[in-house]
Amino acid sequence: MRTFHLTWTAFFLCFFGWFGIAPLMAVVREDLGLTKGEIGNTIIASVAITVLVRLIIGPLCDRIGPRKTYTGLLMLGSLPVMLIGLADSYETFLLFRLGIGAIGASFVITQYHTSVMFAPNVVGTANATTAGWGNLGGGVTQMVMPLVMAGVLMFGVEQTLGWRLAMVVPGAVMLVMAALYWRYTTDCPDGNFADLRARGALPQSRDSAGAGGGFVAAAKDARVWALFVVYAACFGVELTINNIAAIYFFDTFKLDLATAGIIAGLFGLMNIFARTLGGVFSDRFARTGGLKGRVAFLFLALFLEGLALILFSQMTTLVIAVSAMVVFSLFVQMSEGATFGVVPFINRKALGAVAGIVGAGGNAGAVAAGFLFKSESLSYQDGLFYLGCAVVVCSFAALAVKFSPEVAAEEKRRFDDAVAERNGVPAVAAAE
Repeated sequence: MRTFHLTWTAFFLCFFGWFGIAPLMAVVREDLGLTKGEIGNTIIASVAITVLVRLIIGPLCDRIGPRKTYTGLLMLGSLPVMLIGLADSYETFLLFRLGIGAIGASFVITQYHTSVMFAPNVVGTANATTAGWGNLGGGVTQMVMPLVMAGVLMFGVEQTLGWRLAMVVPGAVMLVMAALYWRYTTDCPDGNFADLRARGALPQSRDSAGAGGGFVAAAKDARVWALFVVYAACFGVELTINNIAAIYFFDTFKLDLATAGIIAGLFGLMNIFARTLGGVFSDRFARTGGLKGRVAFLFLALFLEGLALILFSQMTTLVIAVSAMVVFSLFVQMSEGATFGVVPFINRKALGAVAGIVGAGGNAGAVAAGFLFKSESLSYQDGLFYLGCAVVVCSFAALAVKFSPEVAAEEKRRFDDAVAERNGVPAVAAAE
């Protein structure tokens, strides 16, 4: 449980740093003279690089373990967060946002770490909760960063310097978290990968030779790419909303920066419970329907997400728009939790690779969505409508995720054994 709490906290701080600049974009736009198209390019940059890094980070977890991987990512990721204040043009700002985007790979490590720490009957809930509470950072930063900047301005500095100094705060906190993660976590319940290798206890699938083969096996599995599309349609949408929500409410409803940030933050705050609900329902559906039950719930949640997004896009009254956004956010995050309620069962021997590819799908979706919001010919409302339609279509990809009868039976036995062990009954599968 110590690792559970440290990994979601680390993810929270990575999200906080990743989207720390988003609620300040109205000020940055004025300072650097950015056009809508240029803002769109920076949004795409902030999520595009994560596609590549997530593909790398999954096998890296298999190779060196999540503890070393997370610590290194936190340390390196803090640098562009703190240094983005040095940007003095569109080009340099774009470059820093590209660098910051790498910390989005923290999600894969978080899901990997909780997947190896928890039993099959609760892994969906554990994955969803750590991811949800981590994603919460994307909402909290919408509310907190304008206040951090306001605190900086109290010292008499100009706005053009204020946003630059404000970004030092999330980067510095990430450095502190790196030290805590290194000191207080282990790779898995039995210890760190290096120690397990020394004792000859590390499974072949997680040693340095197995990591590359695991990635190839995952890449050949059509179900992995179906989940790639699914995750593009939920987490990709969340990343997009995190990037545009504040400036959308600022421009559309003529709000001030702080109010727009608070309203935008409501979207991310739903992660307190919404993503966990997705994992809980995934585990509940698995009780009666097994792996088919998990897939069925995933399809339902994603389909409803698309309909809710279409509804949100049509709202022109502030109060109704905020209400619709909250409902939409509920289904977005439940879909994310349900996705990673399925991921641990696709290929146990290549968990890091599967998580990395599926996680990359979220960022690929955000990149694709980013082009809708950089177009000068489309309003933000038009972009949201088309995005909702795309989500409805993508929801049917979930139905392509199928399991053989043998795998379904084996996972059902593991699930039942985990429940039995929790109730004090010896587990048959564990003994085998």
